[in-house]
Amino acid sequence: MNNNNSARSSRVGSAASTETSNLVLHRLIVNGFVNVNISTIERRFGLRSRQTGLVASGYDLASFVCLVPVTYYGGRRGASKPCFIAIGLLLLGLGSLIFSLPHFLVGSYRATIAEANNCDQESGRLTNQTMQACHEAAEDFDVGESLTWTVWLFFAAQLLHGAGASPLFTLGVTYLDENVSTKMSSVYLGIYYTMAIIGPAVGYVLGGQLLLIYTDFVTVDAADLSLTSDSKVWIGAWWIGFVFAAMVCVLIAIPIFGYPKSLPGAEKLQLSKVSEAHATKKTAEITTKSEKETVTSKKEKRRRLGELPLAVLTLFKNPTFFFLNLAGATEGLVIAGFAAFLPKQIENQFSISPVISALLMGLITVPAGGGGTFLGGYLVKKLNLACGGIIKMCLLVTVVATFFTSCFLVSCPNAEFAGVTTAYSHSQDKSGLAISLEDSCNTNCGCSRTNYDPICGANGVMYYSPCFAGCRQEEQLDTLKIYRNCSCIEDSLILPEATNVMCESKCQSLPYFVGLCFVLMLFTFLATMPALSATLRCVQDEQRSFALGLQWIKVRLMGTIPAPLIFGALIDESCVLWHESCDDQAGGACLVYDNFYISRYMWLLALIGKLCSVLFFFGAWWFYVPPSETLNAKEEADT
Repeated sequence: MNNNNSARSSRVGSAASTETSNLVLHRLIVNGFVNVNISTIERRFGLRSRQTGLVASGYDLASFVCLVPVTYYGGRRGASKPCFIAIGLLLLGLGSLIFSLPHFLVGSYRATIAEANNCDQESGRLTNQTMQACHEAAEDFDVGESLTWTVWLFFAAQLLHGAGASPLFTLGVTYLDENVSTKMSSVYLGIYYTMAIIGPAVGYVLGGQLLLIYTDFVTVDAADLSLTSDSKVWIGAWWIGFVFAAMVCVLIAIPIFGYPKSLPGAEKLQLSKVSEAHATKKTAEITTKSEKETVTSKKEKRRRLGELPLAVLTLFKNPTFFFLNLAGATEGLVIAGFAAFLPKQIENQFSISPVISALLMGLITVPAGGGGTFLGGYLVKKLNLACGGIIKMCLLVTVVATFFTSCFLVSCPNAEFAGVTTAYSHSQDKSGLAISLEDSCNTNCGCSRTNYDPICGANGVMYYSPCFAGCRQEEQLDTLKIYRNCSCIEDSLILPEATNVMCESKCQSLPYFVGLCFVLMLFTFLATMPALSATLRCVQDEQRSFALGLQWIKVRLMGTIPAPLIFGALIDESCVLWHESCDDQAGGACLVYDNFYISRYMWLLALIGKLCSVLFFFGAWWFYVPPSETLNAKEEADT
């Protein structure tokens, strides 16, 4: 007997480890590599946050479309859940491969054109240097070429990512839940969802390290362009992770096709479980019958596509399930929005490189997100909470998380950027006119706004390019460019006068933001595992897979699909300087953001989302009726 139990535990452990590795790989790609590279992709292909928000939403849109057929047919008795999961992995790998294609389909990236980027007063007086430089750039480089068509390629890849991931959070969860006891279910699912947090963290860290490699490292030496990862126009090798991830997906999918439909002993476990579904008169009558297996088998025979609307209506009549879905949607909106754009917000708010921003996200996500998810599942088991107690726990931790949304009020003043956030120092903008990149110190330089090559002056001010800083002399020192004789930089006694790196931020608020954001993330993810357990417990056993599918549909439709679009649109609203294309139209990526507005927009979105979650968790707890209460009430009514 002990040998049988040991063998079964080994099979369960093997299945659980395989499922968690699949989830890690999925999260590493979708929530790690994609999110950490958002700002890099925007700069490389001249995209706006609205457009990358559309790309991020493609994943959830495909999941929304695929969830009903996948969960309905994959959740039926006799269906092979591992087969659905393996097919999903193949689609995930194909999506990763397509996501990397834009790198290979466009020309080599060139950030600067040294010959046309310094101040040349003679040429500036005689010709229209701006248009001339623009056309020269368009001929030789990708600077003037519109690459916005790549949005649709990224979007198609995300659709495949979403379709491939749809079995993981539904069939994968129920496959684990069906093969373990009720007591151990929350532990296994806690580990499972902890891996869902560790995956993005690994993606953030690994993706950030890949950004230290120049994007065209195979054909171009970044040193020849005098570029380092500290430069504002540096583009890292964002595409490498997707290529390797595609290969790994195929390798893992093949053995999963051989997994059994259910592990030995699963049926016996299901019969021993006690239902905690939200009680109604109909369910109370069913549970008092002795022939439960017969009732279940009859239901399975009647499940046809024509009964799908009735199955949906039955679940939505469950008020606890309904409110848990709404809470999941608002939580999904907040989590999805910040997963896509929080690295970008940290990068711009605190003037740090994408590499450091990605590393910070990884360091926050692993202990806070992963620890919170695992701790939530452990507390459900340790405290032996029933469904009502689980919902109350979700409510309490969400109230605490709401207070810590104030972390987004921690911000830095705008970095000094000549002609954008501050006037050129010598003029002091005393005329009261609007601040402009053009000034008396660079009027005759013939500078082009299509040639974005920011430099940091010795006075701590950023300039759009050496030309706009009035620099006439350029020297190259290893991978660093030094600019001298700059008419717009007053501190001429300090050498060098400017370099092609970002100015160091004087703001010291980053540690406070990281600390508060850590607590916010901890309490946010502390509710995810208990909320999932409550969802599984408040519905009938045969409805679990389909219930999870419906919940994910609502989460995607009301939360994760619109989230990147909303966040991206508001981030674009806080932009104060857009890159201009050769046709004199403002377009492409945002170059400079207003820190005050970007932080306030983020705070308002987080606060509103959390307040809605508190309201919905309260509704789920208030309307929940345990089965025992219904049965007792029925017995009292009969007597």
